[in-house]
Amino acid sequence: MRFAENNRISHRQLYRQMILALLAPFMLCVFGKGGMNGISAVAGMIFALILLGFYVIWLIRLTPSFEDPVKSAGAFAGRLIGIFFLIYVLMAGGYLLALLRRLVPAKLITGVSGRWIAFWAILVCSVGTCKGVQRRGRMAEVSGGLLLGGIMIMMILCVPQAKTEYLMEEIRWEELTVRNVSQSFYGTLCAFSPVALLPFLLGNVEKYGSAGKTVAGGILTLGGILIGMELLLPAVLGYDRVAAESYPVLPLLAGADLPGNVLARFDILWMGFLLYSLLFAIGSLLYYGNQIIGKSHPGRGRFWLLALVFLISLLEEEGKGILDYFGWCLAHIFVPGILICQFYMFIRGKGHRRKQRKRAVGVVTGILSVSLFMSGCGAAVEPEKRMYPMALGVDASEEGICLTYGMPDLSESTGQGKEEEDGGSRVLQISGADFTRIEKMYDQSQEKLLDMGHLQVLVMGRTLVEDGRWRMVLDYLKQEIFVGEDLYVFEAEDAGEILNWHGEDNSSAGEYITGLIRNRMSGGNITAVTLRELFYEKYKEDKILRLPIVKIRNGSLEVEV
Repeated sequence: MRFAENNRISHRQLYRQMILALLAPFMLCVFGKGGMNGISAVAGMIFALILLGFYVIWLIRLTPSFEDPVKSAGAFAGRLIGIFFLIYVLMAGGYLLALLRRLVPAKLITGVSGRWIAFWAILVCSVGTCKGVQRRGRMAEVSGGLLLGGIMIMMILCVPQAKTEYLMEEIRWEELTVRNVSQSFYGTLCAFSPVALLPFLLGNVEKYGSAGKTVAGGILTLGGILIGMELLLPAVLGYDRVAAESYPVLPLLAGADLPGNVLARFDILWMGFLLYSLLFAIGSLLYYGNQIIGKSHPGRGRFWLLALVFLISLLEEEGKGILDYFGWCLAHIFVPGILICQFYMFIRGKGHRRKQRKRAVGVVTGILSVSLFMSGCGAAVEPEKRMYPMALGVDASEEGICLTYGMPDLSESTGQGKEEEDGGSRVLQISGADFTRIEKMYDQSQEKLLDMGHLQVLVMGRTLVEDGRWRMVLDYLKQEIFVGEDLYVFEAEDAGEILNWHGEDNSSAGEYITGLIRNRMSGGNITAVTLRELFYEKYKEDKILRLPIVKIRNGSLEVEV
Protein backbone atom coordinates (compact mmCIF):
# COMPACT_ATOMS: atom_id res chain seq x y z
CA MET A 1 0.00 0.00 0.00
CA ARG A 2 1.21 3.49 -0.73
CA PHE A 3 -0.64 5.50 1.90
CA ALA A 4 -2.39 4.19 4.98
CA GLU A 5 -5.84 5.40 5.90
CA ASN A 6 -7.67 6.48 9.05
CA ASN A 7 -4.71 8.28 10.59
CA ARG A 8 -2.45 5.23 10.34
CA ILE A 9 0.81 4.85 8.46
CA SER A 10 2.25 1.93 6.57
CA HIS A 11 5.44 0.06 7.42
CA ARG A 12 7.25 1.76 4.55
CA GLN A 13 6.27 5.19 5.87
CA LEU A 14 7.50 4.18 9.33
CA TYR A 15 10.83 3.02 7.87
CA ARG A 16 11.36 6.25 5.96
CA GLN A 17 10.44 8.36 8.96
CA MET A 18 13.16 6.62 10.94
CA ILE A 19 15.70 7.34 8.20
CA LEU A 20 14.66 10.98 7.88
CA ALA A 21 14.61 11.69 11.60
CA LEU A 22 17.84 9.97 12.64
CA LEU A 23 20.21 10.28 9.69
CA ALA A 24 21.41 13.86 10.22
CA PRO A 25 21.70 13.68 14.03
CA PHE A 26 23.76 10.52 13.66
CA MET A 27 25.96 11.98 10.95
CA LEU A 28 26.63 15.15 12.92
CA CYS A 29 26.86 13.90 16.49
CA VAL A 30 28.30 10.37 16.53
CA PHE A 31 31.76 11.03 15.10
CA GLY A 32 34.54 13.46 15.86
CA LYS A 33 35.80 15.06 19.04
CA GLY A 34 34.23 13.34 22.02
CA GLY A 35 32.50 10.85 19.75
CA MET A 36 33.15 7.30 18.60
CA ASN A 37 36.08 6.76 16.25
CA GLY A 38 38.34 3.94 15.14
CA ILE A 39 38.15 0.19 14.89
CA SER A 40 36.81 -0.14 18.45
CA ALA A 41 33.83 2.02 17.45
CA VAL A 42 33.05 -0.32 14.55
CA ALA A 43 33.13 -3.35 16.86
CA GLY A 44 30.97 -1.63 19.47
CA MET A 45 28.41 -0.60 16.85
CA ILE A 46 28.08 -4.15 15.55
CA PHE A 47 27.39 -5.55 19.01
CA ALA A 48 24.94 -2.74 19.77
CA LEU A 49 22.99 -3.35 16.56
CA ILE A 50 22.56 -7.00 17.52
CA LEU A 51 21.12 -6.04 20.91
CA LEU A 52 18.87 -3.39 19.36
CA GLY A 53 17.34 -6.06 17.16
CA PHE A 54 16.06 -7.84 20.27
CA TYR A 55 15.09 -4.54 21.90
CA VAL A 56 12.73 -3.83 19.00
CA ILE A 57 10.73 -6.96 19.81
CA TRP A 58 10.28 -5.76 23.35
CA LEU A 59 9.18 -2.29 22.18
CA ILE A 60 6.41 -3.85 20.11
CA ARG A 61 5.24 -5.79 23.15
CA LEU A 62 5.16 -2.54 25.13
CA THR A 63 2.98 -0.66 22.65
CA PRO A 64 -0.42 -1.47 24.25
CA SER A 65 0.78 -0.18 27.63
CA PHE A 66 1.93 3.14 26.17
CA GLU A 67 -1.36 3.83 24.40
CA ASP A 68 -2.65 5.06 27.77
CA PRO A 69 0.13 5.15 30.41
CA VAL A 70 -2.22 6.54 33.04
CA LYS A 71 -4.58 3.60 32.62
CA SER A 72 -1.75 1.06 32.45
CA ALA A 73 0.39 2.28 35.35
CA GLY A 74 -2.02 4.36 37.43
CA ALA A 75 -2.63 8.10 37.54
CA PHE A 76 0.49 9.10 39.47
CA ALA A 77 2.99 6.69 37.92
CA GLY A 78 1.55 7.12 34.40
CA ARG A 79 1.85 10.89 34.53
CA LEU A 80 5.31 10.68 36.10
CA ILE A 81 6.51 8.41 33.29
CA GLY A 82 4.95 10.74 30.73
CA ILE A 83 6.73 13.72 32.29
CA PHE A 84 10.07 11.87 32.20
CA PHE A 85 9.71 11.06 28.50
CA LEU A 86 8.55 14.63 27.89
CA ILE A 87 11.69 16.03 29.55
CA TYR A 88 13.76 13.74 27.32
CA VAL A 89 11.96 15.06 24.24
CA LEU A 90 12.43 18.67 25.36
CA MET A 91 16.14 18.19 26.00
CA ALA A 92 16.68 16.32 22.72
CA GLY A 93 14.73 18.96 20.79
CA GLY A 94 16.69 21.77 22.43
CA TYR A 95 19.94 19.97 21.62
CA LEU A 96 19.10 19.58 17.92
CA LEU A 97 17.85 23.16 17.68
CA ALA A 98 21.05 24.44 19.31
CA LEU A 99 23.02 22.32 16.85
CA LEU A 100 21.14 23.89 13.96
CA ARG A 101 21.63 27.34 15.47
CA ARG A 102 25.38 26.78 15.55
CA LEU A 103 25.91 25.11 12.18
CA VAL A 104 23.67 27.04 9.77
CA PRO A 105 25.26 30.50 10.32
CA ALA A 106 28.71 28.95 10.03
CA LYS A 107 28.13 26.81 6.94
CA LEU A 108 25.16 28.14 4.95
CA ILE A 109 23.95 31.62 5.92
CA THR A 110 26.22 34.41 7.13
CA GLY A 111 25.21 37.69 8.70
CA VAL A 112 22.07 36.28 10.34
CA SER A 113 21.79 35.65 14.05
CA GLY A 114 21.62 32.01 15.04
CA ARG A 115 18.78 32.84 17.41
CA TRP A 116 16.64 34.12 14.57
CA ILE A 117 17.42 31.00 12.58
CA ALA A 118 16.41 28.82 15.54
CA PHE A 119 13.22 30.86 16.03
CA TRP A 120 12.03 30.46 12.46
CA ALA A 121 13.16 26.83 12.39
CA ILE A 122 11.09 25.91 15.45
CA LEU A 123 8.05 27.62 13.96
CA VAL A 124 8.43 25.72 10.69
CA CYS A 125 8.99 22.41 12.47
CA SER A 126 5.92 22.92 14.64
CA VAL A 127 3.53 23.05 11.71
CA GLY A 128 1.23 20.03 11.83
CA THR A 129 2.76 18.47 14.95
CA CYS A 130 -0.63 18.57 16.71
CA LYS A 131 -2.28 16.78 13.80
CA GLY A 132 -2.32 13.10 12.91
CA VAL A 133 0.73 11.08 11.99
CA GLN A 134 -0.43 10.61 8.40
CA ARG A 135 0.99 13.93 7.26
CA ARG A 136 4.42 13.04 8.53
CA GLY A 137 4.08 9.60 7.00
CA ARG A 138 3.31 11.03 3.58
CA MET A 139 6.13 13.53 3.88
CA ALA A 140 8.52 10.70 4.66
CA GLU A 141 7.02 8.60 1.86
CA VAL A 142 7.87 11.27 -0.69
CA SER A 143 11.22 12.51 0.58
CA GLY A 144 12.69 9.68 2.66
CA GLY A 145 13.90 7.67 -0.31
CA LEU A 146 15.33 10.77 -1.97
CA LEU A 147 17.28 11.71 1.14
CA LEU A 148 18.63 8.20 1.64
CA GLY A 149 19.57 7.96 -2.02
CA GLY A 150 21.21 11.38 -1.93
CA ILE A 151 23.27 10.51 1.13
CA MET A 152 24.40 7.24 -0.44
CA ILE A 153 25.40 9.02 -3.66
CA MET A 154 27.35 11.61 -1.68
CA MET A 155 29.18 8.85 0.18
CA ILE A 156 30.05 7.17 -3.11
CA LEU A 157 31.42 10.47 -4.41
CA CYS A 158 33.72 10.56 -1.40
CA VAL A 159 35.31 7.21 -2.20
CA PRO A 160 37.72 8.58 -4.88
CA GLN A 161 39.03 11.00 -2.26
CA ALA A 162 39.95 8.17 0.12
CA LYS A 163 43.55 7.15 0.58
CA THR A 164 44.73 3.75 1.69
CA GLU A 165 47.33 5.13 4.07
CA TYR A 166 44.65 7.24 5.77
CA LEU A 167 42.45 4.21 6.22
CA MET A 168 45.29 2.17 7.69
CA GLU A 169 45.77 4.86 10.33
CA GLU A 170 42.35 4.03 11.68
CA ILE A 171 43.21 0.39 12.24
CA ARG A 172 44.96 0.77 15.55
CA TRP A 173 44.79 -2.62 17.16
CA GLU A 174 46.12 -1.33 20.46
CA GLU A 175 42.88 0.65 20.84
CA LEU A 176 40.74 -2.46 20.38
CA THR A 177 40.24 -3.03 24.10
CA VAL A 178 37.24 -4.20 26.07
CA ARG A 179 36.89 -0.76 27.63
CA ASN A 180 36.88 1.09 24.28
CA VAL A 181 34.51 -1.40 22.65
CA SER A 182 32.17 -1.18 25.67
CA GLN A 183 32.14 2.61 25.51
CA SER A 184 31.34 2.55 21.79
CA PHE A 185 28.71 -0.12 22.42
CA TYR A 186 26.94 1.99 25.02
CA GLY A 187 27.44 5.14 22.96
CA THR A 188 25.61 3.51 20.07
CA LEU A 189 22.74 2.53 22.37
CA CYS A 190 22.55 6.14 23.54
CA ALA A 191 22.51 7.37 19.94
CA PHE A 192 19.59 5.05 19.16
CA SER A 193 17.68 6.13 22.28
CA PRO A 194 14.98 7.89 20.18
CA VAL A 195 13.86 4.40 19.13
CA ALA A 196 12.51 4.06 22.69
CA LEU A 197 9.76 6.53 21.74
CA LEU A 198 8.29 4.12 19.20
CA PRO A 199 5.66 2.63 21.59
CA PHE A 200 3.96 6.04 21.52
CA LEU A 201 3.73 5.77 17.71
CA LEU A 202 3.34 2.08 16.86
CA GLY A 203 -0.33 2.14 17.83
CA ASN A 204 -0.83 4.31 14.73
CA VAL A 205 0.99 1.89 12.41
CA GLU A 206 -0.88 -0.62 10.28
CA LYS A 207 -0.40 -4.11 11.72
CA TYR A 208 2.10 -2.85 14.26
CA GLY A 209 2.56 -6.35 15.62
CA SER A 210 4.49 -7.27 12.47
CA ALA A 211 6.44 -3.99 12.30
CA GLY A 212 9.47 -5.54 13.97
CA LYS A 213 11.18 -6.30 10.67
CA THR A 214 10.55 -2.75 9.47
CA VAL A 215 11.98 -1.13 12.58
CA ALA A 216 14.91 -3.54 12.63
CA GLY A 217 15.48 -2.79 8.95
CA GLY A 218 15.62 0.93 9.72
CA ILE A 219 18.09 0.34 12.54
CA LEU A 220 20.27 -1.87 10.33
CA THR A 221 20.18 0.71 7.52
CA LEU A 222 21.23 3.50 9.86
CA GLY A 223 23.79 1.25 11.53
CA GLY A 224 25.24 0.27 8.16
CA ILE A 225 25.60 3.92 7.19
CA LEU A 226 27.26 4.70 10.52
CA ILE A 227 29.75 1.87 10.08
CA GLY A 228 30.40 3.00 6.50
CA MET A 229 31.00 6.57 7.67
CA GLU A 230 33.23 5.25 10.46
CA LEU A 231 35.51 3.86 7.74
CA LEU A 232 35.02 6.61 5.18
CA LEU A 233 35.73 9.66 7.34
CA PRO A 234 39.30 8.76 8.35
CA ALA A 235 40.00 7.43 4.85
CA VAL A 236 39.16 10.87 3.42
CA LEU A 237 40.14 13.27 6.21
CA GLY A 238 42.63 11.28 8.23
CA TYR A 239 42.08 9.76 11.66
CA ASP A 240 43.64 12.60 13.64
CA ARG A 241 41.51 15.24 11.96
CA VAL A 242 38.36 13.25 12.55
CA ALA A 243 39.21 12.87 16.23
CA ALA A 244 39.99 16.59 16.57
CA GLU A 245 36.99 18.18 14.81
CA SER A 246 33.61 18.40 16.48
CA TYR A 247 31.67 17.83 13.24
CA PRO A 248 34.03 16.11 10.79
CA VAL A 249 31.17 15.10 8.51
CA LEU A 250 30.68 18.71 7.34
CA PRO A 251 33.89 19.06 5.30
CA LEU A 252 33.60 15.53 3.92
CA LEU A 253 32.30 16.70 0.51
CA ALA A 254 34.38 19.84 0.29
CA GLY A 255 36.94 18.06 -1.89
CA ALA A 256 34.51 16.13 -4.11
CA ASP A 257 34.06 17.16 -7.72
CA LEU A 258 33.04 15.70 -11.05
CA PRO A 259 35.08 16.06 -14.23
CA GLY A 260 34.44 19.37 -15.96
CA ASN A 261 33.84 21.20 -12.69
CA VAL A 262 30.22 19.96 -12.59
CA LEU A 263 28.48 20.69 -9.28
CA ALA A 264 31.73 21.75 -7.72
CA ARG A 265 30.14 22.69 -4.38
CA PHE A 266 28.98 19.27 -3.28
CA ASP A 267 29.40 20.42 0.30
CA ILE A 268 26.43 22.79 -0.14
CA LEU A 269 24.25 19.90 -1.33
CA TRP A 270 25.55 17.79 1.53
CA MET A 271 24.55 20.47 4.04
CA GLY A 272 21.16 20.75 2.37
CA PHE A 273 20.48 17.04 2.93
CA LEU A 274 21.65 17.22 6.53
CA LEU A 275 19.64 20.37 7.25
CA TYR A 276 16.44 18.83 5.88
CA SER A 277 16.90 15.72 8.01
CA LEU A 278 17.68 17.86 11.06
CA LEU A 279 14.49 19.87 10.64
CA PHE A 280 12.46 16.69 10.26
CA ALA A 281 14.05 15.30 13.42
CA ILE A 282 13.08 18.42 15.40
CA GLY A 283 9.54 18.20 14.03
CA SER A 284 9.36 14.53 14.98
CA LEU A 285 10.37 15.30 18.56
CA LEU A 286 7.69 17.98 18.76
CA TYR A 287 5.16 15.48 17.45
CA TYR A 288 6.23 12.89 20.02
CA GLY A 289 5.99 15.54 22.70
CA ASN A 290 2.37 16.23 21.78
CA GLN A 291 1.68 12.48 21.68
CA ILE A 292 3.14 12.01 25.16
CA ILE A 293 1.18 14.96 26.51
CA GLY A 294 -2.04 13.63 25.03
CA LYS A 295 -1.55 10.09 26.31
CA SER A 296 -0.26 10.86 29.81
CA HIS A 297 -2.68 13.77 30.34
CA PRO A 298 -0.39 16.32 32.04
CA GLY A 299 -2.09 19.16 30.13
CA ARG A 300 -1.82 20.68 26.68
CA GLY A 301 1.48 21.58 25.05
CA ARG A 302 0.64 23.09 21.72
CA PHE A 303 2.49 26.34 22.48
CA TRP A 304 4.57 25.93 25.62
CA LEU A 305 6.28 22.85 24.16
CA LEU A 306 7.76 24.99 21.38
CA ALA A 307 8.71 27.74 23.79
CA LEU A 308 10.57 25.36 26.12
CA VAL A 309 12.50 23.70 23.28
CA PHE A 310 13.51 27.14 21.98
CA LEU A 311 14.48 28.31 25.47
CA ILE A 312 16.56 25.19 26.18
CA SER A 313 18.46 25.70 22.92
CA LEU A 314 19.42 29.23 24.01
CA LEU A 315 20.32 28.67 27.64
CA GLU A 316 24.03 28.98 28.36
CA GLU A 317 26.15 29.36 31.46
CA GLU A 318 29.78 30.43 31.25
CA GLY A 319 29.75 29.68 27.54
CA LYS A 320 28.36 26.15 27.94
CA GLY A 321 24.87 25.06 26.97
CA ILE A 322 22.79 22.06 26.02
CA LEU A 323 25.34 20.97 23.40
CA ASP A 324 27.85 20.40 26.20
CA TYR A 325 25.54 18.73 28.73
CA PHE A 326 23.13 16.62 26.74
CA GLY A 327 25.55 13.76 26.08
CA TRP A 328 26.18 13.25 29.80
CA CYS A 329 22.46 13.50 30.61
CA LEU A 330 21.66 10.99 27.88
CA ALA A 331 24.18 8.41 29.08
CA HIS A 332 23.64 8.73 32.83
CA ILE A 333 19.99 9.77 33.19
CA PHE A 334 17.79 9.26 30.16
CA VAL A 335 18.90 5.87 28.79
CA PRO A 336 18.78 4.03 32.16
CA GLY A 337 15.66 6.00 33.11
CA ILE A 338 13.90 5.02 29.90
CA LEU A 339 14.66 1.35 30.49
CA ILE A 340 13.40 1.54 34.06
CA CYS A 341 10.18 3.25 32.93
CA GLN A 342 9.61 0.67 30.22
CA PHE A 343 10.29 -2.14 32.65
CA TYR A 344 7.77 -0.68 35.08
CA MET A 345 5.16 -0.30 32.33
CA PHE A 346 5.79 -3.88 31.23
CA ILE A 347 5.03 -5.38 34.63
CA ARG A 348 2.20 -2.94 35.38
CA GLY A 349 0.37 -3.29 32.09
CA LYS A 350 -3.35 -3.95 32.28
CA GLY A 351 -4.01 -7.59 33.06
CA HIS A 352 -0.38 -8.35 33.98
CA ARG A 353 0.36 -11.65 35.69
CA ARG A 354 3.26 -13.23 37.47
CA LYS A 355 4.65 -14.75 34.30
CA GLN A 356 5.11 -11.32 32.77
CA ARG A 357 7.05 -10.11 35.80
CA LYS A 358 9.41 -13.03 35.72
CA ARG A 359 10.12 -12.84 31.99
CA ALA A 360 10.43 -9.07 32.11
CA VAL A 361 13.06 -9.28 34.84
CA GLY A 362 15.26 -11.43 32.63
CA VAL A 363 14.94 -9.15 29.59
CA VAL A 364 15.28 -5.77 31.24
CA THR A 365 17.99 -6.58 33.74
CA GLY A 366 19.98 -8.07 30.88
CA ILE A 367 19.77 -4.79 28.98
CA LEU A 368 20.58 -2.74 32.08
CA SER A 369 23.56 -4.90 32.90
CA VAL A 370 25.17 -4.40 29.50
CA SER A 371 24.44 -0.71 29.91
CA LEU A 372 26.77 -0.82 32.96
CA PHE A 373 24.06 0.31 35.36
CA MET A 374 22.33 -2.75 36.73
CA SER A 375 22.67 -6.53 36.67
CA GLY A 376 20.41 -9.45 37.59
CA CYS A 377 18.76 -12.60 36.39
CA GLY A 378 15.19 -13.68 35.80
CA ALA A 379 13.42 -16.59 37.34
CA ALA A 380 11.30 -19.07 35.42
CA VAL A 381 8.23 -21.14 36.13
CA GLU A 382 8.55 -24.84 35.41
CA PRO A 383 6.34 -26.19 32.56
CA GLU A 384 4.52 -28.58 34.89
CA LYS A 385 3.37 -25.59 36.98
CA ARG A 386 1.70 -23.87 34.03
CA MET A 387 -1.74 -24.23 32.45
CA TYR A 388 -1.72 -24.08 28.65
CA PRO A 389 -5.16 -23.34 27.18
CA MET A 390 -5.38 -24.23 23.52
CA ALA A 391 -8.82 -22.65 23.03
CA LEU A 392 -10.57 -19.70 24.63
CA GLY A 393 -14.29 -19.07 24.67
CA VAL A 394 -15.77 -15.65 25.45
CA ASP A 395 -19.47 -15.31 26.26
CA ALA A 396 -21.78 -12.73 27.78
CA SER A 397 -22.93 -13.59 31.31
CA GLU A 398 -24.98 -12.11 34.11
CA GLU A 399 -21.78 -10.80 35.73
CA GLY A 400 -20.59 -9.34 32.41
CA ILE A 401 -18.07 -11.67 30.75
CA CYS A 402 -17.51 -15.42 30.98
CA LEU A 403 -14.19 -16.90 29.90
CA THR A 404 -13.89 -20.60 29.14
CA TYR A 405 -10.36 -22.03 28.96
CA GLY A 406 -9.99 -25.25 27.04
CA MET A 407 -6.86 -27.32 27.71
CA PRO A 408 -5.67 -30.20 25.52
CA ASP A 409 -5.23 -33.67 26.94
CA LEU A 410 -1.47 -33.65 27.43
CA SER A 411 -1.32 -37.37 28.10
CA GLU A 412 -2.97 -38.07 24.74
CA SER A 413 -0.98 -35.39 22.90
CA THR A 414 2.37 -36.56 24.21
CA GLY A 415 1.59 -40.27 24.03
CA GLN A 416 2.43 -40.86 27.69
CA GLY A 417 -0.88 -42.62 28.31
CA LYS A 418 -1.25 -41.29 31.86
CA GLU A 419 -4.59 -40.18 33.24
CA GLU A 420 -5.04 -36.61 34.34
CA GLU A 421 -4.94 -36.09 38.09
CA ASP A 422 -8.14 -34.02 37.96
CA GLY A 423 -10.18 -36.85 36.48
CA GLY A 424 -9.94 -35.69 32.89
CA SER A 425 -11.46 -32.24 33.37
CA ARG A 426 -9.84 -29.92 30.84
CA VAL A 427 -12.24 -26.95 30.86
CA LEU A 428 -12.27 -24.02 33.29
CA GLN A 429 -14.96 -21.30 33.35
CA ILE A 430 -14.70 -17.99 35.22
CA SER A 431 -17.17 -15.09 35.09
CA GLY A 432 -16.61 -11.51 36.11
CA ALA A 433 -17.41 -7.88 35.40
CA ASP A 434 -14.40 -7.47 33.13
CA PHE A 435 -11.23 -9.24 32.05
CA THR A 436 -9.13 -7.75 34.84
CA ARG A 437 -11.53 -9.11 37.46
CA ILE A 438 -11.53 -12.54 35.80
CA GLU A 439 -7.74 -12.74 35.80
CA LYS A 440 -7.66 -11.71 39.46
CA MET A 441 -10.16 -14.47 40.27
CA TYR A 442 -8.02 -16.96 38.36
CA ASP A 443 -4.90 -16.02 40.30
CA GLN A 444 -6.79 -16.40 43.58
CA SER A 445 -8.30 -19.81 42.78
CA GLN A 446 -5.75 -21.66 40.61
CA GLU A 447 -2.32 -22.94 41.60
CA LYS A 448 -0.97 -23.16 38.06
CA LEU A 449 0.28 -20.14 36.13
CA LEU A 450 -1.84 -19.25 33.10
CA ASP A 451 0.25 -19.35 29.92
CA MET A 452 -1.62 -18.12 26.83
CA GLY A 453 1.32 -18.67 24.51
CA HIS A 454 -0.22 -21.86 23.05
CA LEU A 455 -3.66 -20.42 22.32
CA GLN A 456 -4.80 -21.42 18.82
CA VAL A 457 -8.59 -21.01 18.76
CA LEU A 458 -10.85 -18.19 19.93
CA VAL A 459 -14.63 -18.69 20.01
CA MET A 460 -16.77 -15.59 20.63
CA GLY A 461 -20.38 -15.80 21.68
CA ARG A 462 -22.94 -14.34 19.29
CA THR A 463 -24.18 -11.84 21.88
CA LEU A 464 -20.74 -10.23 22.15
CA VAL A 465 -20.40 -10.07 18.39
CA GLU A 466 -23.78 -8.41 17.94
CA ASP A 467 -23.67 -5.89 20.81
CA GLY A 468 -20.18 -4.57 19.96
CA ARG A 469 -18.34 -5.99 22.94
CA TRP A 470 -16.08 -7.83 20.50
CA ARG A 471 -13.97 -4.66 20.70
CA MET A 472 -13.36 -5.37 24.38
CA VAL A 473 -12.24 -8.88 23.48
CA LEU A 474 -9.76 -7.60 20.90
CA ASP A 475 -8.42 -4.97 23.28
CA TYR A 476 -7.90 -7.66 25.91
CA LEU A 477 -6.03 -9.95 23.52
CA LYS A 478 -3.98 -7.05 22.22
CA GLN A 479 -2.42 -6.44 25.61
CA GLU A 480 -1.82 -10.15 26.12
CA ILE A 481 1.72 -10.08 24.77
CA PHE A 482 2.09 -13.87 24.51
CA VAL A 483 -1.05 -14.39 22.44
CA GLY A 484 -0.14 -14.86 18.78
CA GLU A 485 -2.10 -12.99 16.13
CA ASP A 486 -2.31 -16.10 13.94
CA LEU A 487 -4.93 -17.83 16.11
CA TYR A 488 -8.24 -18.74 14.43
CA VAL A 489 -11.42 -16.90 15.46
CA PHE A 490 -14.96 -18.32 15.30
CA GLU A 491 -18.47 -17.36 16.34
CA ALA A 492 -20.87 -19.61 18.25
CA GLU A 493 -24.27 -19.37 19.89
CA ASP A 494 -22.66 -20.53 23.13
CA ALA A 495 -18.84 -20.54 23.22
CA GLY A 496 -18.75 -22.36 26.55
CA GLU A 497 -20.78 -25.24 25.13
CA ILE A 498 -18.36 -25.57 22.23
CA LEU A 499 -15.32 -25.74 24.52
CA ASN A 500 -17.00 -28.31 26.77
CA TRP A 501 -17.45 -30.65 23.77
CA HIS A 502 -15.31 -33.80 23.61
CA GLY A 503 -14.85 -35.99 20.56
CA GLU A 504 -15.10 -39.75 20.31
CA ASP A 505 -11.34 -40.04 20.71
CA ASN A 506 -11.58 -37.76 23.78
CA SER A 507 -10.09 -34.86 21.81
CA SER A 508 -10.82 -31.32 22.98
CA ALA A 509 -12.62 -28.67 20.93
CA GLY A 510 -9.39 -26.72 20.46
CA GLU A 511 -7.53 -29.72 19.09
CA TYR A 512 -10.42 -30.78 16.87
CA ILE A 513 -11.07 -27.32 15.35
CA THR A 514 -7.36 -26.69 14.76
CA GLY A 515 -6.97 -30.01 12.99
CA LEU A 516 -10.16 -29.37 11.01
CA ILE A 517 -8.92 -25.99 9.79
CA ARG A 518 -5.39 -27.09 8.92
CA ASN A 519 -6.48 -30.26 7.15
CA ARG A 520 -9.27 -28.72 5.07
CA MET A 521 -8.14 -25.17 4.33
CA SER A 522 -5.96 -26.36 1.46
CA GLY A 523 -9.03 -27.75 -0.26
CA GLY A 524 -10.95 -24.49 0.06
CA ASN A 525 -13.67 -26.03 2.23
CA ILE A 526 -13.10 -23.65 5.12
CA THR A 527 -12.09 -20.00 5.10
CA ALA A 528 -10.44 -19.15 8.39
CA VAL A 529 -10.31 -15.71 10.00
CA THR A 530 -7.27 -14.89 12.12
CA LEU A 531 -6.89 -12.45 15.00
CA ARG A 532 -4.54 -10.32 12.92
CA GLU A 533 -7.21 -9.88 10.27
CA LEU A 534 -9.67 -8.77 12.93
CA PHE A 535 -7.19 -6.20 14.24
CA TYR A 536 -6.67 -4.89 10.72
CA GLU A 537 -10.40 -4.51 10.06
CA LYS A 538 -10.99 -2.93 13.47
CA TYR A 539 -8.39 -0.22 12.89
CA LYS A 540 -9.40 0.36 9.30
CA GLU A 541 -13.21 0.30 9.41
CA ASP A 542 -14.01 -0.24 13.12
CA LYS A 543 -16.06 -3.29 12.30
CA ILE A 544 -15.70 -7.03 12.65
CA LEU A 545 -15.27 -9.45 9.80
CA ARG A 546 -17.86 -12.15 9.23
CA LEU A 547 -16.66 -15.05 11.35
CA PRO A 548 -17.00 -18.76 10.58
CA ILE A 549 -19.69 -20.29 12.79
CA VAL A 550 -18.93 -23.38 14.85
CA LYS A 551 -21.81 -25.46 16.20
CA ILE A 552 -22.58 -28.89 17.58
CA ARG A 553 -24.79 -31.05 15.37
CA ASN A 554 -25.62 -34.68 16.18
CA GLY A 555 -22.77 -34.79 18.68
CA SER A 556 -20.16 -33.54 16.19
CA LEU A 557 -18.53 -30.18 15.75
CA GLU A 558 -19.19 -28.45 12.44
CA VAL A 559 -17.81 -25.23 11.00
CA GLU A 560 -19.93 -23.13 8.65
CA VAL A 561 -18.66 -20.16 6.65
